[in-house]
Amino acid sequence: MYFTEEHKLFRKSLQDFLKKEVVPHIETWEKTGTIDRFIWKKFGDMGYFGINYPVKYGGLNLDLFYTVILLEELQKINSGGFAAAIWAHAYLAMTHLNAEGSENVKQDYLRASITGDKIGCLCVTEPFGGSDVAGMRTTAIKDGDYFVINGSKTFITNGYYSDYLIVAAKTSPELGNKGMSIFVVDRDAEGVSATKLDKLGWRASDTGEIAFDNVKVPMANLLGEKGKGFGYIVQHFALERLVMGINAHARAEYAMDYALKFMSERQAFGKTIDQFQALRHKAVDLIADIELCKTYNYKVAERLNHGEYVVKEATISKLKSTKMADEVIYECLQFLGGYGYMEEYPLARLLRDSRLGPIGGGTSEILREILAKICIDKKEYKPAT
Repeated sequence: MYFTEEHKLFRKSLQDFLKKEVVPHIETWEKTGTIDRFIWKKFGDMGYFGINYPVKYGGLNLDLFYTVILLEELQKINSGGFAAAIWAHAYLAMTHLNAEGSENVKQDYLRASITGDKIGCLCVTEPFGGSDVAGMRTTAIKDGDYFVINGSKTFITNGYYSDYLIVAAKTSPELGNKGMSIFVVDRDAEGVSATKLDKLGWRASDTGEIAFDNVKVPMANLLGEKGKGFGYIVQHFALERLVMGINAHARAEYAMDYALKFMSERQAFGKTIDQFQALRHKAVDLIADIELCKTYNYKVAERLNHGEYVVKEATISKLKSTKMADEVIYECLQFLGGYGYMEEYPLARLLRDSRLGPIGGGTSEILREILAKICIDKKEYKPAT
């Protein structure tokens, strides 16, 4: 229904690329927490960063289901951290460059991001705010031909090694969320500093806490209109949440496939353990849950691909799919018994990596309140652009 022959050929080519260029390095990157720069350039050379971006800037301008394939296959090499670093660059930082950046910004930053020569990150979450975007304290006060940024951000994927930062800050603090704007800031700008955080999972990616101390940003680095930053952020949350929903069904599918293969080979009491009714029926329930989320996510992707504003549907996608993935992976680890608890088997890492799903990009508790406002209070969210 959603994938053409061209999509299938793209998936096969991507699988081959990941197997050859990425998989041999995953264990090293997981141990060091540093992804070598060469792989970013290889992704750029293959066009993977430009899948859904304009040809004018070096992109391919393909439909959203090529992105779906990229996200799914990244989940099946068993490094949530590597996958996160790639999609945070391509679908968080670059989304804002493309949607709100001026022509000069697109030429300087978006083009280099598509080629893999520059890596970006999105800086919204703050130490005191968490999911409360409107409550951010970082400010950007106009001073002549510059904005001066002061404040801090935390839990930022690519926040330590990236080349530029998409930063949300309040340009008119007295106006609350109506006084928020977004900027692109160079990593080497004076006053920018970062601390690398030590995480439970996503070990391959760098997650940073970033401080801004009187950082001078040229007015040309303002993205979109001053004071409309909150609207831009909320609008693009739809894509981010759908990305995380797709990630979730893909990693759950990967875990289930691995567990079924293990169960078909593991013997106990004279037969393979996939012949025990208790395990067979549990597996079927999990497979059904995966299929429900996967089918729903594909439908939401189709609507977003057609230009619909799917903030409610994407929020449901992330809420339900990340919960499902955690449950599936937990049970798949149980299917492996003691082997599931061993680091040399994939389920231990999968369990840790998956746990971030209901936390990052808006906690499940926040998502439920957003959905309550939409479904119960009849609040309407409209795109900012």
